[in-house]
Amino acid sequence: MPNGRAEPPRRVTLTRDGPILVEGPVEVVLEDGRTVCSDRFTVALCVCRRSRAYPWCDTSHRAREKRRTA
Repeated sequence: MPNGRAEPPRRVTLTRDGPILVEGPVEVVLEDGRTVCSDRFTVALCVCRRSRAYPWCDTSHRAREKRRTA
């Protein structure tokens, strides 16, 4: 590889209104020093902190509006 590494770099995708997508597997170090891991091929990391599964995104960031009836 041109960067001198045996493995290709991880791809990280930033989304405007949603999570950060990271090609897995990943190891995430939390603020308190704990480490959590995921072996999924793509991992969605929560940036809004609304997720009940933090640091993993559970789509809680999506606006939930009640439909109006006429």
